[in-house]
Amino acid sequence: MPLTRRQFLASTAALALTPKTSFAATTPVIEATTGRVQLIDAEFGDYPETEVWGYNGSVPGPLLRFKQGDTLKQELFNSLPSPTAIHWHGIRVPNAMDGVPGMTQDAVPTGARFHYEFPLKDAGTYWYHSHNQSTEQVARGLYGVVVVEETNAPDVDHDIVVVLDDWRLSDEAQITDDFGAMHDWTHAGRLGNYIHAQLSEQPDSVPENARLRLRFVNVATDRVITASVQGGDGKLVARDGMPLDTPEPLDAMPFGPAERADVIIDAQANEANALQIVLHEGDTGYLLKEIPISGTQPARAAIEPLPANPMPRLSDLTDALTVPLHMEGGAMGGLREATYEGETLDIRGLVDKGQVWAFNGQAGLSDAPLVEVPQGQILRIPMQNDTAFPHAMHLHGTHFQEVLPDGSFGPLKDTLLMQPRENREIAFIASAPGKWLMHCHMLSHASAGMRTWIKVV
Repeated sequence: MPLTRRQFLASTAALALTPKTSFAATTPVIEATTGRVQLIDAEFGDYPETEVWGYNGSVPGPLLRFKQGDTLKQELFNSLPSPTAIHWHGIRVPNAMDGVPGMTQDAVPTGARFHYEFPLKDAGTYWYHSHNQSTEQVARGLYGVVVVEETNAPDVDHDIVVVLDDWRLSDEAQITDDFGAMHDWTHAGRLGNYIHAQLSEQPDSVPENARLRLRFVNVATDRVITASVQGGDGKLVARDGMPLDTPEPLDAMPFGPAERADVIIDAQANEANALQIVLHEGDTGYLLKEIPISGTQPARAAIEPLPANPMPRLSDLTDALTVPLHMEGGAMGGLREATYEGETLDIRGLVDKGQVWAFNGQAGLSDAPLVEVPQGQILRIPMQNDTAFPHAMHLHGTHFQEVLPDGSFGPLKDTLLMQPRENREIAFIASAPGKWLMHCHMLSHASAGMRTWIKVV
């Protein structure tokens, strides 16, 4: 695939690459605050700093690194002009620590604090982000990454987080404030015009046979980002933080919003003389980042699976309870009416309320859960995407496994990218008590109706 660079243009159809942001160091206090960063690199022109909302003034926020078995203790201090909260995406947390205002906690007002504390049971790559007015707050930069290292971590020369994001910027390089645009909400969501990959470490070069662990995280508000790694021999070893039983060959990797993947790759001599992270758009590859290859070192043994996490896994579905989930709505959809806040509304009434998507005829959260189940119940959810757009379905509180057509189970995941008109099924053990959100992680779609919840008692 030919690679190119594209210059920054103030158009949502344009793609510019490689901004300047930074990872801050781990800290016990995370302050949600306004700030300014030089988002657009000088090679694209003389653009001013961009006003952002970030954790501790950086985008991404502090990279939080722990060992498996540690206890995360983080204080959130809110210096923003609006309330906020932190959701710890993909981490098994007590329900009170899940960070969902109106369900597990109150939103943290301006000038107030909230203490998050929970054990880190599972190694892997996770992330944290605002879960209050998240269509706006995540788009402004309120996100960061959590790395939980294995007790017996694989031997690598570099362990690098790769944050994938896109920004919608004006021609003055400022984040546009059209967060509630109905066209976005009814279509593919708020898609940006400035896509980038931000690395937690940027080596000047690596030798041939250097082994790197690349932890990909798609933090985009709504965009599906497809990326690949070229210039080496590697394996995909984890999805959504959870190790794969058998590492998979590397190929182009589509990431729905919130999806993650861990890659282990050995640098090899190649025509570009570099390891390259490539964005795929149609038939074109855009160079996001590259690490030059210089010199050589001895080759390592074959890449082995990561150590397993103590996450409960499925063996059969004999005692499972089945609860279907039907997705409707959006442009070119068949939604004509749905229930919202206890009232049945036609499509015009739903649009007036900013609710244009529905699960099982319900737009937005209802007082009643999708299902109430006892702790330990196996739950299977066949999902029908009866819409013209993809949806990244995310379950809070635990990972699930896809039930494959032959009856076997896919890998543990917390987010599943469903294509238009597609039917798929997930199943999991409802092991943690509480109220657990389930929603589309295209955050515009979630704000516009694609939200439900599960109660475990």
